[in-house]
Amino acid sequence: MKAVGVCFWIALLGLISNSAQAALQLTLDAAELSSGERQASQLLIEQALAALPPSFIQRLDKTITLQWSAQLPAEVYGRANQAGNRLELNAQLLPKLLDGSAASTQTNRPHGTVQQELLASVLHELTHFYDRAQLWSPATQQLLKRCRQRAAAQGLVGLPSECRGQTARRFSLADDPRLLDLAGWPQYVGRDGQREQRNAQVARSPDSYELSNPREFVAVNLEYFLLDPSYACRRPELYAYWQAQFGWAPANKATCAAELAYLNAGSDFARQPFGTLDPARVYAVDFFLAEGNNNWVSRFGHSMLRLVICAPGRPRGPACRLDLDQHLVLSYRAFVGDVQLSSWDGLTGGYPSRLFVLPLSQVIDEYTKVELRSVASVPLKLSPSEQDAFVRHALQMHWSYDGDYFFLSNNCAVETLKLLRSGTAKAPLDDLDSILPNGLLEVLSARGLADTSVLDDPKEALRLGYRFDSFRERYQAMFNVLKAQLPIPQEDVEDWLALPASQRTAWFAQADLRTSAALLMLEQAAMRQQLLLAQEQIKQRYLSDRSAPIHEPALARAGQALQQLLANSGFLSRPAELLGSRGYGLPQADELAHLQASSAGRQQELRRLSDELSREVRTLLGPTQMLEIATGEANLKSLGTHLRELHKASGGLQLP
Repeated sequence: MKAVGVCFWIALLGLISNSAQAALQLTLDAAELSSGERQASQLLIEQALAALPPSFIQRLDKTITLQWSAQLPAEVYGRANQAGNRLELNAQLLPKLLDGSAASTQTNRPHGTVQQELLASVLHELTHFYDRAQLWSPATQQLLKRCRQRAAAQGLVGLPSECRGQTARRFSLADDPRLLDLAGWPQYVGRDGQREQRNAQVARSPDSYELSNPREFVAVNLEYFLLDPSYACRRPELYAYWQAQFGWAPANKATCAAELAYLNAGSDFARQPFGTLDPARVYAVDFFLAEGNNNWVSRFGHSMLRLVICAPGRPRGPACRLDLDQHLVLSYRAFVGDVQLSSWDGLTGGYPSRLFVLPLSQVIDEYTKVELRSVASVPLKLSPSEQDAFVRHALQMHWSYDGDYFFLSNNCAVETLKLLRSGTAKAPLDDLDSILPNGLLEVLSARGLADTSVLDDPKEALRLGYRFDSFRERYQAMFNVLKAQLPIPQEDVEDWLALPASQRTAWFAQADLRTSAALLMLEQAAMRQQLLLAQEQIKQRYLSDRSAPIHEPALARAGQALQQLLANSGFLSRPAELLGSRGYGLPQADELAHLQASSAGRQQELRRLSDELSREVRTLLGPTQMLEIATGEANLKSLGTHLRELHKASGGLQLP
């Protein structure tokens, strides 16, 4: 009995010893190396092992041999030979490592010196070994948990069908749905869990090699997580992912500024577009829906997201909803360099889709006053940590994303849903699909993710800023004033506004003081519509064929000013172009001064071009459109004079 006990403890100690040794062993093939080369190589191995997370080393239970190879192309620093468990480095670089010049020799590669590139290559290739070797990683367990939650929500026995195949096999970091969302391979909306094949986070990348496939994304980003102190500030959500994955973070993490940079794409060219935002100032994130109208491309609405931002110094709370001048709108739009919007191109993906940051007031005016569409602002149910993470991720997408717009498959609703999925990591969003903006709000509400109860009382919703009514109702009320006094034949305000301006003029003399005030408001609405029509006419007429020569000097000047304005405004939708090759991810302190100066300079140029175009724009219009606008302006002037005369005759004070 005693002998059995001794044997048991010996066996147990052996298991413990073997377990302690079960970890990565990185050895050197030194057969053909000099003592100096062996020493320099061993130092590189020690630096790599010191940079790796302890859990990485423990989980990668494998002996890997580092070998200097003369067979690699000159531009290739390293390669993982999985079959032979060998990590090959380019032998052409060994002399620089031996004589110490690798530490000072600059390259045209992302990490700078030959020394850093060699170290990054070792870490990169080890990550490929690690990623392939993982079995039932924490990522798999998280996926399994989400699948079980989904099954419970759907009342299913067992796992949903789309989860069974995924959880029945080995999983790697490159398979993790959470990583794929952050990395730029999101789920296709409406395709049962399939992933998009093209990574559209192409701007502000540290190394474009990361975009080739998820495996390379993992390896490249591990390099930066381990070696670049600013990675935590430039890609904060990915940094948090790696930190959670390994239960560890590098000791060299930089201190990140609270304020994150963005460019305000508002149409006020007198305003500095550069801005910064602290996620801690965001009180709420609302689903922001411009309701549909009779136009076929907008009948289902336009989905956006509203950041309810507190004024500086105000603590986060409901009162922040009153700080309207601080609020921003995140809007995916089909920005086009020449703004020649073709319905067919919108269907087939002829336009890029980019994430604009816009002032709330401009968006409200755009929809309620010009397009006569109401806007609903519905709070999303996010925890403080989810909300902060979403804001950081959204601003990173603002700097990096350049997707393709498809009216039927990658429109504003699809883009908004993908942003919510990747930005919040909320499980109920994983299998939620909608390609319609108004339908997306419905399913968000049905899943308990959006609080549509704020719209139940229309008056309260208006008062508290959860709804912004279309000016159509106001215009109809003014039109009813006209109908009450004048025998006009039109039945609704749309018919009145559609009349030629000269036909509306005929009724002015018969209007009393109250009716003249209503007429003035309606003429202002008619002028907005005419300017919108004029803008569309200019797009279609003068931007459809730029190769056609324009012989009339005034027309040529105006066309050139328009094209320059459009070409120079591109940075507002793709702000990364202002920084060129400087940095990656979210801009940091060393880039902000350049960003502020360059954006201010570009904005001044836009203002100059805008003023020049304003002087010349009438020459771009056809004679019918020019006459209509001129008559509208005369109507406004005439009504103003008529109102002052009526007011004076009634004994009132002189109107300005």
